[in-house]
Order: sequence, then structure tokens, then C-alpha cells
Amino acid sequence: MSLCAECFHQGDHTGHDFNMFRSQAGGACDCGDSNVMRESGFCRRHQIKSSSNIPCVPKDLLMMSEFVLPRFIFCLIQYLREGYNEPAADVPSEKDLSKVLQLLEPQISFLEDLTKMGGAMRSVLTQVLTNQQNYKDLTSGLGENTCAKKSHEKYLIALKSSGLTYPEDKLVYGIQEPSAGTSTLAVQGFAGATGTLGQLDSSDEEDQDGSQGLGKRKRVKLSSSTKDQSIMDVLKHKSFLEELLFWTIKYEFPQKMVTFLLNMLPDQEYKVAFTKTFVQHYAFIMKTLKKSHESDTMSNRIVHISVQLFSNEELARQVTEECQLLDIMVTVLLYMMESCLIKSELQDEENSLHVVVNCGEALLKNNTYWPLVSDFINILSHQSVAKKFLEDHGLLVTWMNFVSFFQGMNLNKRELNEHVEFESQTYYAAFAAELEACAQPMWGLLSHCKVRETQEYTRNVVRYCLEALQDWFDAINFVDEPAPNQVTFHLPLHRYYAMFLSKAVKCQELDLDSVLPDQEMLMKLMIHPLQIQASLAEIHSNMWVRNGLQIKGQAMTYVQSHFCNSMIDPDIYLLQVCASRLDPDYFISSVFERFKVVDLLTMASQHQNTVLDAEHERSMLEGALTFLVILLSLRLHLGMSDDEILRAEMVAQLCMNDRTHSSLLDLIPENPNPKSGIIPGSYSFESVLSAVADFKAPVFEPGGSMQQGMYTPKAEVWDQEFDPVMVILRTVYRRDVQSAMDRYTAFLKQNGKFPGNPWPPYKKRTPLHPSYKGLMRLLHCKTLHIVLFTLLYKILMDHQNLSEHVLCMVLYLIELGLENSADEESDEEASVCGPERCHDSWFPGSNLVANMRHFINYVRVRVPETAPEVKRDSPASTSSDSLGSLQSSRRPKVLQRENSGTAQVFSLVAERRKKFQEIINRSSNEANQVVRPKTSSKWSAPGSAPQLTTAILEIKESILSLLIKLHHKLSGKQNSYYPPWLDDIEILIQPEIPKYSHGDGITAVERILLKAALQSRMNKRIIEEICRKVTPPVPPRKVTAAEKKTLDKEERRQKARERQQKLLAEFASRQKSFMETAMDVERFFFSDSPENDIPMEITTAEPQVSEAVYDCVICGQSGPSSEDRPTGLVVLLQASSVLGQCRDNTEPKKLPITEEEQIYPWDTCAAVHDVRLSLLQRYFKDSSCLLAVSIGWEGGVYVQTCGHTLHIDCHKSYMESLRNDQVLQGFSVDKGEFTCPLCRQFANSVLPCYPGSNMENNLWQRPSNKSLQDLIKEVEELQGRPGAFPSETNLSKEMESVMKDIKNTTQKKYRDYSKTPGSPDNDFLFMYSVARTNLELELIHRGGNLCSGGASTAGKRSCLNQLFHVLALHMRLYSIDSEFNPWRKLTQLEEMNSQLGNEEQQPEVPILYHDATSLLLIQILMMPQPLRKDHFTCIVKVLFALLYTQALAALSVKCNEEDRSAWKHTGALKKNTCDAEKSYKVLLSFVISELSKGKLYHEEGAQECAMVSPIAWSSESMEKYLQDFCLPFLRITSLLQHHLFGEDLPSCQEEEEFSVLSSCLGLLPTFYQTEHPFISASCLDWPVPAFDIIAQWCSEINSFTERHAEQGKALLIQESRWKLPHLLQLPENYNTIFQYYHRKTCSVCTKVPKDPAVCLVCGTFVCLKGLCCKQQSYCECVLHSQNCGAGTGIFLLVNASVIIIIRGHRFCLWGSVYLDAHGEEDRDLRRGKPLYICKERYKVLEQQWISHTFDHINKRWGPHYNGL
Repeated sequence: MSLCAECFHQGDHTGHDFNMFRSQAGGACDCGDSNVMRESGFCRRHQIKSSSNIPCVPKDLLMMSEFVLPRFIFCLIQYLREGYNEPAADVPSEKDLSKVLQLLEPQISFLEDLTKMGGAMRSVLTQVLTNQQNYKDLTSGLGENTCAKKSHEKYLIALKSSGLTYPEDKLVYGIQEPSAGTSTLAVQGFAGATGTLGQLDSSDEEDQDGSQGLGKRKRVKLSSSTKDQSIMDVLKHKSFLEELLFWTIKYEFPQKMVTFLLNMLPDQEYKVAFTKTFVQHYAFIMKTLKKSHESDTMSNRIVHISVQLFSNEELARQVTEECQLLDIMVTVLLYMMESCLIKSELQDEENSLHVVVNCGEALLKNNTYWPLVSDFINILSHQSVAKKFLEDHGLLVTWMNFVSFFQGMNLNKRELNEHVEFESQTYYAAFAAELEACAQPMWGLLSHCKVRETQEYTRNVVRYCLEALQDWFDAINFVDEPAPNQVTFHLPLHRYYAMFLSKAVKCQELDLDSVLPDQEMLMKLMIHPLQIQASLAEIHSNMWVRNGLQIKGQAMTYVQSHFCNSMIDPDIYLLQVCASRLDPDYFISSVFERFKVVDLLTMASQHQNTVLDAEHERSMLEGALTFLVILLSLRLHLGMSDDEILRAEMVAQLCMNDRTHSSLLDLIPENPNPKSGIIPGSYSFESVLSAVADFKAPVFEPGGSMQQGMYTPKAEVWDQEFDPVMVILRTVYRRDVQSAMDRYTAFLKQNGKFPGNPWPPYKKRTPLHPSYKGLMRLLHCKTLHIVLFTLLYKILMDHQNLSEHVLCMVLYLIELGLENSADEESDEEASVCGPERCHDSWFPGSNLVANMRHFINYVRVRVPETAPEVKRDSPASTSSDSLGSLQSSRRPKVLQRENSGTAQVFSLVAERRKKFQEIINRSSNEANQVVRPKTSSKWSAPGSAPQLTTAILEIKESILSLLIKLHHKLSGKQNSYYPPWLDDIEILIQPEIPKYSHGDGITAVERILLKAALQSRMNKRIIEEICRKVTPPVPPRKVTAAEKKTLDKEERRQKARERQQKLLAEFASRQKSFMETAMDVERFFFSDSPENDIPMEITTAEPQVSEAVYDCVICGQSGPSSEDRPTGLVVLLQASSVLGQCRDNTEPKKLPITEEEQIYPWDTCAAVHDVRLSLLQRYFKDSSCLLAVSIGWEGGVYVQTCGHTLHIDCHKSYMESLRNDQVLQGFSVDKGEFTCPLCRQFANSVLPCYPGSNMENNLWQRPSNKSLQDLIKEVEELQGRPGAFPSETNLSKEMESVMKDIKNTTQKKYRDYSKTPGSPDNDFLFMYSVARTNLELELIHRGGNLCSGGASTAGKRSCLNQLFHVLALHMRLYSIDSEFNPWRKLTQLEEMNSQLGNEEQQPEVPILYHDATSLLLIQILMMPQPLRKDHFTCIVKVLFALLYTQALAALSVKCNEEDRSAWKHTGALKKNTCDAEKSYKVLLSFVISELSKGKLYHEEGAQECAMVSPIAWSSESMEKYLQDFCLPFLRITSLLQHHLFGEDLPSCQEEEEFSVLSSCLGLLPTFYQTEHPFISASCLDWPVPAFDIIAQWCSEINSFTERHAEQGKALLIQESRWKLPHLLQLPENYNTIFQYYHRKTCSVCTKVPKDPAVCLVCGTFVCLKGLCCKQQSYCECVLHSQNCGAGTGIFLLVNASVIIIIRGHRFCLWGSVYLDAHGEEDRDLRRGKPLYICKERYKVLEQQWISHTFDHINKRWGPHYNGL
């Protein structure tokens, strides 16, 4: 079904689970077609029935099109004929075809446009395309026109190969004449199945040329009929539509043609005609597809068409009836596969007549068959079509014939000598082929066999399936033994048979025995699935290691979630069916023989295994026992309901690991029902999931990997439902079983249920379906009891090769037997005929409950002569009542010799053979005499048989006594077992005791003994008896020398373990202390390293001078930084435009999602500063402008460090070693990039540490009692000293090189603002702006204010101190002429005449237009370093006076004329009071009166009033305005003081911030009382009389406003309250973004980009990788990242929902901020789930952007080569 986006969004999807696959290929929307979807699902528009009132189209309107279109289409066909040349064998013709198609693009586009004109035009097109007369007249190729004749000839040539009859077939069949009658199907071997089909021609044909040597090859063909065009013969076209489709196929389905043909589908008449034409060309499609070089693309386009045609049930049924669609499909598939058949080598290589597909052929490797199979599955999903298929015996036979091509494909032969040279990867093709071509159609058919009425269909399938299997056994010459050392995982016929049996019993109430074959066939049926189970164990035991990794790949794929329900599950089910119907002793012995462990099952301590190496014995035995446990425990097809199965699968997956919702959906095998497209029962999926699991919402720690929402099992699930058997069955990797057990152990420990290492719990099973009751006989057969007894004995006696796992499985089997025992304890001696059973002497009956108490006294064993059991003197009389031997009868002679005389020997293999013989010959006498010889000689053991001798062992144990002794052994205590019922009789009445449900081996033994006692009073008595006897030590032995050695070894191991623990603990504590000091990106943005020793820290209390000491992380030496060997901080320099993104309004900007919404960047901080600078440059002297502002709001250089230091010479050698190491990925050493050698944080430079002492610093910080005036003079004097660059030392060179690095970090346009390029003023501006950028950014990282105080995480690792030294050193090279030094204007009154400069020259920038913070940095960086504290405070006081005056001036401009005059008068009155200089009212009135002298306040027209704020100014609001104006300066200054002098910042409330910071900076007098409301003016400390200096400053403004009043006003009002930067706000639902942007055209090339992207900083729409928008080899995203973020770009990829980060020359995929309802990403929108914004993730992204930590937190970077 396909829907257009519009209809989809108009529909109601509440409570639906859906996936959207956004197709780019066009097609017809199915909304409104009730054959495809339910009417309730129609969109709002289609729910209204509108057919009645559609007006008719006037005839005249369409006359022209009816006349022109036939000729137009004929013209198109002519072109297609002309352009086609039969490709020569060696020259591919794709180029020619694409040329023709390019020429025809306009014509096809025209037709496509016509289809969009609506129904009337489409019906005209349909008439033209299907009119046979028109076609005949125009295309017959007769007439004069030679061109037309030529094209007609070409057309005929192209038609020649269109039938299925290949030229070589004609030699065989002769040309088939059309015969009357219906279209009939001929299949070899199916003559006369139904009389009505008439005479069928079929021939077994040996390939005459012998080239393929396939032996018999089955051919299939259709004899044609007069009515229908046969698919065997050459196609005949009768209308334009047919020929148009023919050329579409010939040209390999060009996209435009496909879109045109699909766009016509809404026309009903066309739909039917087109579908019939498509079916008619089906064989031709297959032939073209096989030859195609672009089969992938072609496949997609074929399916695009066919899915629209065949999804419509009505249409599919019609075509099936009228055009034999099913016959055609099956035949075409058969023909397709026939081309790649090879002889099967399974079993009998020489004489095999079976053929299988060759998985190495391109046809299978490239999945070329996929579109045809997909169509077949699609039509089988319609009930009416599937019923036709299941009723048609001929089709079923053909289909089984097709399936048998896959039976036994991709055969693996075990390499025994050397490793295979070439590992073939054909197994991918084999598994995919079985799943798609065999299993999927099978599930499709099964979905229609759900009710009792469909019994007949199942009988049909089962019947033909068995026939096909019988043919297969005959073809491979199979008798009773599989060929050794070979396995195929592909038995689709077995699986068809199994699944239809399962369905028959589960849903159709069929009697199982009525559809089962005889015993002999069952024996054959079980062999190959059993062989696969044994091979799985062999592969996991590394016995196939020489076959390479691919064999492991096959074993994993066989059980993997997409395959298991079509492979391992049917196999196990088939084995369960066979086991329930065959003799249990025969079955059990077959299993142990297949697993090659028969020789191991002997009581003797030594044995010889002729078919297995000793190292593989243990794991093969584990494999055999595990298989038996699975076989007997699994109930998937034996009685579990669908919901129970779903729950069991879900619990198994969740127990292995926590899972995301989508991975759980993926891991739970579908029971495919192709009609639904979603997992059947997905309604129950959600309810089961909520019942068994808890949802863990994703956690977001910055720097953590982006977690997704996970489901984790509930506690009660661990407690009651954890099923190790299911887990083992479903694990692809063995480690998952361990993972499940570890999680189970953790759960038990956490809940205090069991402290130790628990064993897998025993889980109660669902009751068996009555049809399979026979399966439990396996648990009650003597053979299994002998095996269990023997293994328990061996474990007790510590024989080699037995593991805890073996014991666990043995106990599990015993417990299963007790759970499933017959209620009445009947010993079956009556039914046993004595002489025939040769192992009666072991156990009297076959019931486990009774056999458990049976004592076995003596056993005769065959052992090698070297074994300890061999006694030289045999006991005189051996009681023959319980003598047996468990050994392999590889040597039948031995068997016969042993049979005479005292004892009988039990041999698994002899037993099995005898049973087999019996069934075949149906005569027990014969069976007794003949033991069938081996069929294959390959199995005889290499070398001569070892010398064996007989020994008799005294055992005197029963299973019960062995279990009790085992309890003693496991607990390590004598007499540890005490029957619990002796104390508490209740136990026997209420046996379900929670204490037994979880625990280790001891608990398991106790549980089994309790169950045995419960089942029989005899057992209870015997257990009590055994416990009463004081048991001697288990095996009474002296400690031999060898054992002493072992004990010593054990002791040594214990000591080694203790030593190791100690070392580990020490290592852990070291690691912990490192982690505490080491950085930790995860904690917060800066937290990434140990706290750096800030060089200004006082390390000693002694008065002697101590220098700062640094550790080099490369050479490990500690020492001070010196001129000759400087130390440096590892730093990352990056250009940043984050500051520029601050805005002045709190309303967040939203990402535009309609054409009306646009984002204009005029209100950003960067834009405002830009405007201010260009305004200043317009009216004032350039060099003065560059001192009045800061740059770096865009493209400023940010310096950050991880805090680690290294010697600069060490760093150089480190870089050299990186350069030689070619393995580096992710960063470029040539650009100076590296990772910190200690913490691996990304860096690209080293900042030298200035040599200095801590003590000297301390002296500098002592306050002096000099007056402000003296300090001002000192500052001026110090600034006046020229700064000389220190002599050429290593340190100065490094300072210079790091300055170069800083400059190169950002682009030229971000550091060149001067009108005269290359002016030194530019460098000066750039350098102090770097300091400004770093301080401003730190302020933003602290949240925009300093209320939190403290040193903050940022402060601990700040490199500002070192950065200041570098900048100051360079800035002092540029001495400012003392006349222009702003310091003088700030601190001295000038004579008035100096104001009158040269008129022509541009004036200097008035001091009130200067930026106070920039002035602060200039003054400080112009001073010699390190700076004295009192000089710093002096500079701050002077600048605060200026800042305050600026605030007053701005305030005066902001208020209206009335307020101004009122303030002017009130202030003037107080002018002469004592603290007039510290009263803002007085100062404000003075500023107003001074500025009134100029024209600043004039020309206030009506439009001016808009600017003026309407509020009435109270004294509180004025005070608040003044404080807000000054706060940014105080914050930056406090930060600077904190870094320069190492003083902590006090924390405070937001409303106190001003007063706290001003007192911290020394602006507030110490005696200031804080009782009154705080007044900002009290911080003022005027260097010269306030009114004089203010008058001087104002006069500069007045002289400017004489000419430019407007601009003068604009420059006075500075916006100082910037909000924190934010990324754009995104909409809640991802679909809103997708719908708007994925169709949006690019502004450069006006095309819809292939990969559209949106910048999340500014909202710009860009083409990712778009060549159209490339400029000077830079693609658009890279360019935009440079312009918008100075090299950092954050883009949302619209078609993938993923965010991509560009940082300089590297990029990385960050992840997605849109998650589905289950907290998961949907990268590339593959799953098509609705996505919603995850605010936490978006916050993390924003945080990383603001804190510049993309480089540190995201690990997977790669170069983008400017191609994004």
C-alpha cells in the first residue's frame, strides 16, 4: 500500500503503530481504494463519496488530444526502437541506452505532466494506450516509409529473445505448435496426476552438449493455448501499452517511464490492462533482470510497479483467473533457478542424481531473484489466490520441485588436514535464498491454514512434501547413515513438512498420526536435522576451525533472530515429532552416536575414542546433553499459545541484555504474516512488553555517549520466568548466555535471594499437547538412565573431561524425568521380553522414579591395558545379574565374543542398529542375528585398534545414592544431606518451596531428592536409609604423589590469586587518586583535567622566594619554567562566534518552518557591534576608533586548556613522533594538532608559562597607602616606558610563535577592521580583544553573572594568566603616543585650546563613546607584568568614573524632555553639598545641563517619542538602570582580578551582585554601611574634580552633535544587557521540519537538494555536499560554518534527522535530538517512526556549543576535505 504524504497526514492514526518509508519514486496513492485498504482508514477527503456528481467532460475539449496522442506515443516508440541495438557479447550497451533516454526526457516528462492533469486526461491516455486498431495501423511496418520499416525490423529482432524458449531448448522440444485447450503446465514426473489436463509433454533430457554435466535436469514448460499468449513463445504486441512496457523493460526500467506508467494507475481501466500486460511480460522481465548489470536498481523499480498492482486483492484474483498468474510466476521462478544448478555432492558424491542451486552464481549472490519472489509472496498474502495455489496439485508439485533445488545447497565439508585456502562467503546467499525463496512463501501459505476447514490444504502440502523428500532420499542414495564430516544447513523440504505438521495440530485439529509416514521414513527424516545439531556442537568445539570463520558465521546465522523460526525451530520440532514416535532407546543412542561421545560413556576412568580427539570430548558431551535438554524442554510448537511464545522470546532477549524497543522488535522472530507488514500480535507486543519489562528513560550526562531508552526485565521476571534453555537456544554468541547468567546472579545478590554463584534455574514447562506425549518416553528409557547413571558416577569419581555444565544438564534431565513421570509407578517388566533386551541387567524397568533406587553392583568394562582398573587376578565368581558395559561397537567382533558366557554387554550403537534393522525387516528373529555392517568405510578409526581388556568394577550404587554423595562432594562436608521431611512433614504436602527455586548445585540436588521422595514412598525410605549409613569418604584413596603435586599446585594458585587481588586493589586506589585529580569531561564542560598548579599559588609559608613548579607530562620531570627551557600549557585555540549570537531579547528564536517565518540577524550582539564600529569609523579617526571598541564577537579566538604542562622541547619531539606515525586518524599533525599525552584531550598549541615567583607576587598584592593621584601618575609613567622585546631566548621565540598561532586561528576578515590594511592598530585591537573574548566567554559559562562565586571549575584550569603575559608582551611593543593615550583624557583636565585641532582632520573618538571594558584591557596590557594590585584598583576606579558618566548620559537620552528638566533642577540645588560628587542626582543634572549646550537633545519630533521609554522614572528604576549599565564591566573586571591575583570570587544573591563586586574590586570604601538602600554612586572616586572632567568629556560630544545629532545619540546608548546565547528553538514534532525542508529549493541553484541541511545557529538552509553551491572548491556547509560560526557549524540533516558538527577541517556525526516514543533515534529515518524533540539532548548539544567542547566530548572525527 502506498499513500501520499497529504492523505497520510489527513488520516486518523491514533493508537496505530506505523513505519513511514518515504519513497522518492512516485506512484499512485491508494487512499480511497477499498480493495487495498479499509474505508475507515481513508483520509478526510476520500471519505466523502463524490462519484455521483462528477460532471462529464465536453467531447470537443478532448478531440485534439485524442488525435495527437497516438502519433506522439508512436513517435516515442519509434525513437525507442531506433535507439536500441542488441548488445554485443563484450560491449555493454548501458551508455547507448542512457543517451537515448536523455534525448527522450522532454517527451516522457510531457506525458508525465499530462497524467497530472486529472482523470479526464488519464482516460484519454488509457484509450490511446489500449486501442488495438490504432496500434495496428501505425506500427505494422508496412507502407513506403523506409525509416519506419527499419525500426520495425529492429523491433522484431529485439522481440526474438523474449520468450522463455531458449534456442537450445528448441533442439530438444521441437518448435511447439499452439495446441487447443487451456494453458497447461508440464512438469517432469507429473504425468496423469489429473486426467483433465490432457496429454502433457515432458522429457527427461540429458544435456546433449554435456557442458554442465548435471545428470538429470528437470524441465518445466507451458504448452500454449490459442486463447492466451504463451510465455514460452515470442511476445506479440497488440497495443501501445504493451510495446511501451516492452521497451521499458528492454531499457531496464528508466525512472521517468516507471513514474509515468505508475501515475496512470488511478484510472481503473488502465490499471486492469496494465496489470495484464505486466503479467504477459513477466518471463521477459526475468530474462532482462538476469542479464542486467544494474540489477539492484532494476529490482527496486520492478517492485515499485508490482507492489502497486499485486497488493490489490481483487485485481490479483482477476489476473490469477484470467492470465494464469500463479502458473506463470512459479514457472518463471523455476526457469530462473534452472540456469544455475549444479550436481549435489551430499551423501553419495558419485551417483547422486540430485541438483542444487550454485550459491556462488551472481543470480544468488546479488539476490537477483528477489523482485520475483517478493511478488509471489505478495500475491500469496491474498486468501483467494493462496487457496487457488493450495488446491492446484500440479502447482504444488512444481513448487516442491522448486524448493528441492535448495535442499542441501551450500554443502560444507570439514577440512581435516590444513586450513582452507579461500573462505567462500556463499553462505550469505544460501541463507538469504532459503529465507526469501522458500520460507517466506511458506509463511504466506501457512497464514491461510488457520482453521479446521483448511485441513485439506495441509494434507495436500504434506503429501507432496513427503513425496519430494522421498525423491530426494532416493536421488542422493541415502540409506541410514549420513556421510561423515559434511553438513548442509539448508533443508527447506524438511522445514515445510515440519511447519505444516505444526499448523495442522495447533490450528486445524488434525490427527498427527494421519499425516505422519512410516517408521522407516521417520528415521530418515530425523537424520539430517540431527546432523545439523551435532555439527553446531562440533563448530562451537572448534572442530571445524580449518574451514575458516565462515563456518562459524553459518552456525550463528542458523540461530539468528531473522532465521531461527524458519530454520532451527522447525528442525527441533521435526526431531521432537520423530522422537515422540520412534523407539526412545533408538533415538537416545542415535543422539550420542551423532555427537560422537559414545566411547566416553563408560564407567572406566580411561577410554579410547576412535572418532573424537580428547580435547573436544567435553564440549561435545555438553553439546549432546544440552541438545537433549532443549529437545525435551522446548514447547514452541508443542502446546504454547502465540502470546506465551512471544512472552518467552521477549524474556529470553531481555535477560541477555537491556534492549531498545526497536532492537527487541528486531530480535523477536516474527511469525511472518506478510499481509500485516508489522509483527503479528504487535498489539499484544506492547502489552507483553509492559508486563515483563520496565522502561529506563535515556540519561544525558554531557560527554556521555548518547544513551537511548532501554527496557530491562522486572524483578518478578528474573524470579519466575528466566529460562536458561530459551536463552541458550536464542543466543548467537556464547557470551550472551554468560551475560544472562551474570545478570541473574546480580539480581539474586541484590535481592538477597542467593549470595553465591547460582546454577541456571529449573523452569516449569507448559503442558505438552496430547499429540506429542510420546516425547516424554525419552526420559523413561533405560538407555538414558544408563547414561545418566554413568555420568553421575564419573563426576563423583572425578574422571577427566567432565564439567559443571555436564552435571548441571544431567541433573536437569533427571528433574525433567521426575516432573514428567507416569502417575502410577508401574514397572514394565511384564512387557519386556528377556533375551532381546541386552541391558535389562542394568535396570528392571523403564520408569525413572523406580530406576533411581535400583542398586547396580558390578559392571564389566572394556578398558585399555594401561588403565588402573585392570586387576591381574579377576574375582573367581562374577555375579552376572548386573554386568554391562558401555562402550562403542565400532568393532562388532568384540561384541559377539562378549555376548557368550557370563555377562551381557550394553552397546548404544548395536542397540540402535538392531532397532533400525527390526523396523526395516519387520522380523525380530532376523534382527537378533544380523548386526548391519557399516555402510561407509570412511568411518573406521585410523591406525590399529588399541588393545582392550575386560575389567570388572564394583559399583554398589544407585542414582539416589550417587546424588546424596554428590551433595556431600559439592558442599565439601561429610553427611551434609539431611532429608528435610524428617523435620517438617509439611514439605511433602506443599512441595513448591521458594528456597529451592534459586541456588547452586547443592540446591538442585536437594530439589531432585525431594521430588523423588514425593513421587514414591519407596524412594523416600531408601533416601532415609542411605543417609542413616555413615558414608565413608567418597572415593577411598591414598593421596598419591601426583595428587600431592595437584594440591601443591592448588595452594600455589591460591597464593597467586591473593597476590593478584592485592596488586589490583593497589592499582585501583592509584587509579582513583589519578581520576580525582585528572580531568573529567563528563562532569561538565570544562572539567577535563587535573587541577593545574596555578603559578600564582603560594606553595610555602617560608619567606624565601619559591618559584612555580610545573610537571612535564612527557618526561615526567618537575621544575620551574625558565627562559632557556620554558614549560607550556597544552591549549586548544579555536575561533568562536558564540558571543556574537547573544541577543537582547528573552524571546527565543525559532527555526522557520513556513515561508513567512524568517530570521534576521540584526539584533545579534555581533551585528550591533559591527554597526557601532562602522558608525565610529565613518566620523572619527580610524586609529582612535580601533581603540574605542573590542572585536572578536564573531571569529574571536578562545583559548582553553586541559591543565597539563610540558616542556616545549619535549612537545616538539612528541610532534615529530606523531608525524612519523601514519596510523593517525581524526586530526592533522601538519596543522599542529595533537592530543594531550596524558589525558588525550584534543589540542593544537602550547602556551608558554612566564617564569615568575610566587612570593614576589605576594608582595605585589600588599595594599599600599598611596593616594589615588600618586597611583595615577605611577600608572602613566609605567605605561610611558617603551616595552622592549626580551632578547632572543627560547621563551621569547615561543611567545612569538604562539602569538602567530593565535592570529592564524581565525580568518583575516575577523581580525582586520582597519581602513588601512596591515596597520599596527589592527594588531593592537586584535590582541586586547582576544583577552576580552576569553573573559566574556568565561562569564557566559558561569551563566552570565558571578553570583555563584568561587573559583568555579573553569577557574581551576584557566590559562588566562599565561595568555595575559603573552598578550602584554606583544602589546607593549606598540607604544601609544602619550598625547593619544586615553589615560590622560581620563585623568587630566586639558586646556581648551588643544580641543581646536585641525578642522580637515577627522576628530578623535570622544571618550564617552569609548567602551570602558576595552579601555580597561588596554590600560592593563600596556603595563609591565606582573601588575601591582594597587595599580589595578586605581585603573578600575578611574574607568568606573567614566562608565558611570556614560550611564548617566545614556539615561538622560532615554528619558523625555520633562523628566530631564525636572532632574536638571533638583540636582542643581544640591550641587554644593559635601558629597555632591557621589550623588547620581547631582551628577545627572550636571550631565544634562552640559549636554544641553550641544544639539543632542534637539529635533525630537513625533518619531523620536517612539524611542523614549514611556515609563515614569522613579529613583529606584533609575538606580537599577545605572547598576545594570555598569554590571557587565564590574563582572569582567572581577574575573580579571580573580585570574591575575588569584582571589576567590564571593558568592551572592542576584540583587546584591553590584555591591558585592564593587567592594571586592575596592571601589566601595571599607567603612561603607550597607543598612541604607545601596546607591551605586557611592562607589565613585574621582581622580580630578568631577564637574570639571564631566564638562570636558561632554564638550567632546557636543562638538560632534553639532553636525550629527542623530548618530551622537545612537552612539551614547550602548546595549549592555545581552542575554545568553541559544541555539534556535526546534518544533516538537520532527515531521514539521521534514515536510517543510525536504521539498524546499536551494536559494543558489533553485533545485531541491539531495541532502538538505539547516544551520541550528542561524536557521540558514544549505545543501550538504551540493556541487551546485560550491565556491572555490568549498561546499556550502563548510562555507557556512566559516561565515556563521568562524569554522564551527551545527547542521541538522533533514533526510536523516541527525546532527552533524563541522569544526575547522574536521567533522563528526553528533547524533539526533529527535527520538521516538521509546527514546530511540531513527537515523536516516529507516524505521519511519514519528519523532519528537528530546529537550535534554538538545540542551547537551547547546551546552557543548557554548562551552566549545565538541572537540573533547565527541570522539569520532574525520576530515571533510571541504566536501560537505
